[in-house]
Amino acid sequence: MRCLLAFTFFLSSFSLFAKPNIVLFLADDMGWMDSGAYGSQYYETPHIDAFAKTAMRFTQAYSQPLCSPTRASLMSGQYSARHGITSATGHTPPQAPDHDFLRPRPATEPMLTLESKNYLEPSQITLAETLKAAGYATAHIGKWHLGLTPPHWPEQQGFDTAFHCHPDPGPPGEYFSPYGVTPKRKPTARSKVGTITDGPEGEYIVDRQAAEAVKFIQAHKSGPFFLNLWCYGVHGPWGHKEEYTRYFANKKDPSGRQGNPIMASMLKSVDECFGRIVQELKAQGISDNTIIIFTSDNGGNTHSNTSTEGKKSANADWVKWAGTQAPTSNAPLRDGKGTLYEGGTRVPLLWSWAGQIQPGSLTDAVVGPIDIYPTVIDLLGMEKPAAQVFDGVSYASVLKGKAPLQREAYFNYHPHAGANRAGGVWVRQGNWKLLRWFGNPATHELYDLSQDLGEAHDLGTAQPDKVKAMGRLIDGFLADTGALYPRENPAYKGAPATVADPLGGWKERQCKGSIADGILTLQTKSIAFLGRAFGRATGPATMTLKLRVTKVGHGKIERYPAGSGVAVGKTEEAYEVKPGAWQDIEVQLSAPGPLGVLRLYLPAGEGQTVEIDSIELLPNKGKRERWDF
Repeated sequence: MRCLLAFTFFLSSFSLFAKPNIVLFLADDMGWMDSGAYGSQYYETPHIDAFAKTAMRFTQAYSQPLCSPTRASLMSGQYSARHGITSATGHTPPQAPDHDFLRPRPATEPMLTLESKNYLEPSQITLAETLKAAGYATAHIGKWHLGLTPPHWPEQQGFDTAFHCHPDPGPPGEYFSPYGVTPKRKPTARSKVGTITDGPEGEYIVDRQAAEAVKFIQAHKSGPFFLNLWCYGVHGPWGHKEEYTRYFANKKDPSGRQGNPIMASMLKSVDECFGRIVQELKAQGISDNTIIIFTSDNGGNTHSNTSTEGKKSANADWVKWAGTQAPTSNAPLRDGKGTLYEGGTRVPLLWSWAGQIQPGSLTDAVVGPIDIYPTVIDLLGMEKPAAQVFDGVSYASVLKGKAPLQREAYFNYHPHAGANRAGGVWVRQGNWKLLRWFGNPATHELYDLSQDLGEAHDLGTAQPDKVKAMGRLIDGFLADTGALYPRENPAYKGAPATVADPLGGWKERQCKGSIADGILTLQTKSIAFLGRAFGRATGPATMTLKLRVTKVGHGKIERYPAGSGVAVGKTEEAYEVKPGAWQDIEVQLSAPGPLGVLRLYLPAGEGQTVEIDSIELLPNKGKRERWDF
């Protein structure tokens, strides 16, 4: 017995001094609410849920709104404002070294817009390079999306083993083998190149990722190793196992929030992939000496549907199983992927390390992808590379239950046009969140997330001092990171209407207007509206109106996605205008899919005069349009 106890103590002491293995599992487009561990009553994720009981669960962890910026922040420890990858463009050709990312625009464009860098700079000292230098075997398996050409592939960023392909906004061709990846070194828009090889006919790529991970673990079980698995699920084009989908098609969410059987099917496969990795670590007897991190690259996708992603065959399959549903719902969070609201940036985050992190623990620390690199290094007792600039901070003290995270503020930055105007930036300080939308002038929204998780009540008007104070934090962030961001185009002269069509495509209905000095004036008595068709543009969208009225009035915007004015799928959003001064009215058209025909109903009434200085529409997909009369 004494010998057995001594041997047990020896093994325990060895495990304490052995470098721990590290597994970083990154799901694609998996929202904060997309697992049982975070409250879903529809999706089934038994392996993630079981893991959560052994891990610390973060309730206020963030990502960037899109995938490439998050991935670059994980690898570099930097905000996207600093590393320059600000959109999901990592599958497109790299720009030249002297490229101007804030490009001049013609006089018809009101803003100078920002272009994202398409690759992670080779000069970055990545997490993988730091771990490799410390004796770790390193592997990247799956989507990379940080550079199209070989100089920017994972093999050049510190990974000994790499299972990947390019271009790579989603899976290699399809979700099922044959994947059609070739080893050629010059990727084109029509070919996939890289190190992925075909499996048996019909093999599912997420299952293959699990098999490659298992193979790597078995080959390096003596450790230490860093396994960086960036899962292809649950990104479009929605490859799914039909037997799983059929099961979920017959299941209902008691909360009524979620119900897309294709998304549920794909999440089940992601869960199984993660489960196989955890099980293999146990089978090899090394799970207790492995740090496991589970998270996602951005919030859940609430806008893609049959009309916005995938091939016609995939669209038909989507209609068969999901109808017109969006992939997921992030409720109670607002919006989703591609936006700066909570639904687009709040993600699941779980950490485990036996004997170091309390199983089943919970934290509300505000953290993000910039923090994972310095936290891992801190947990290993290593020094951060001096040549690397870090925006992230270590929260090792939180993981070990020793001390709360000391952080003045956390920032998120997405400077591109989308559902949120010309892009923006936000800052979290305590429970307060201030969003700044770039524009002329810039606008702000202020929320107390402790009372308003759904960001439904903008407190900016009631809290001007808070807006100013937090605005100064944003100013400091932009200056410190050297951020480029949209700004007024000094050459802008407006988009003048033509003589042939002075309303720029808008049609007067039950009203007649006149234009003088750049102002459209309409007299209304009863129902009156302006109507216009919007081709292939899709929502969500934002419409901004600069109006002046003589009497208080209420208007609305009706949307007919069928494109013919028939009330198939019609939605409407109301607005109110007060008399007197010019007002900037902003209306959010929150539903996804085709905009079709929009009817701008005017505040009507006896003796009512409506003056319109400008109308601007920013769709999720399609060009930004502005009318200055």
